[in-house]
Amino acid sequence: MNAEEEEESRRLKEAENPKIYLLPNLMTAGNLLCGFVAVLKIVEGELLQSVDPKQAAERFELAILLILTACICDALDGRLARLGGHESAFGREFDSLADIVSFGVAPALMVYKVVLIEFPRLGWIVASLYLLCGALRLARFNCVAASNAGGGSKDFRGFPIPAAAGLTASLTLFMLWMAKGDHDLGPWKWVLPPLLIFLSFMMFSRFQYPSFKGLNWKTTKSIPRFIVIVLIVGFTVLEYNWMPAVIFLSYLLYGFLRPFLSMRMQREIEEEIMEEEEEGEEGKV
Repeated sequence: MNAEEEEESRRLKEAENPKIYLLPNLMTAGNLLCGFVAVLKIVEGELLQSVDPKQAAERFELAILLILTACICDALDGRLARLGGHESAFGREFDSLADIVSFGVAPALMVYKVVLIEFPRLGWIVASLYLLCGALRLARFNCVAASNAGGGSKDFRGFPIPAAAGLTASLTLFMLWMAKGDHDLGPWKWVLPPLLIFLSFMMFSRFQYPSFKGLNWKTTKSIPRFIVIVLIVGFTVLEYNWMPAVIFLSYLLYGFLRPFLSMRMQREIEEEIMEEEEEGEEGKV
């Protein structure tokens, strides 16, 4: 048996009995559970809407925080897998299944229950469009990754679905905060349906977004930049009602500005990419 046949035999054995790496898949499981509980809270909020608007708003706010927590879990699972060298086909498929619940079903249902329910026919079409585009994007990503045709790219082509869900959820949270806890978000709530349609398009657009795959526990920063990052994280935790919306919106707009930035400026912003390349060059010496 030659080397190619041995490699093919190994792949077949792994496909029949895939390995489940604990820490990365625990993060993915946390992502999935956050998405599922978020869906439950959205349904509870809709049931309480006519009885107790304040309690309904609290349920919606909790659902939004769960979606944002799912974004954190999704960011951690891939980094844990790459840090330990434990990326696997099972983890990729499990991650996509969790993503479609947390970043597809939950945001679409939330916008439908908060805004689009007033227009049942148009509402479910808009919500379904977002969900369908998210599912198709995840399926496309898995196909590309499985064929190794750019699966290891440092960039996302199109706006990633976790960021789309994070933007939708954080903007809704900001509107609830501006409404002082009242379930009625006022005229600003009509921003959400066009946003879902726009994000559906952006997920399949040609805009390039940095994946930050090189950002992990080994990433180094200068002391001033480290202090700035700590301050931003701390400020985001303190001002969680509006700061996440600023971060996700900045990431969305960066995709439009990126083609006009010089390579040097891009590297300054996406510093971990440069560091990863430098580490790779050092390893070749």
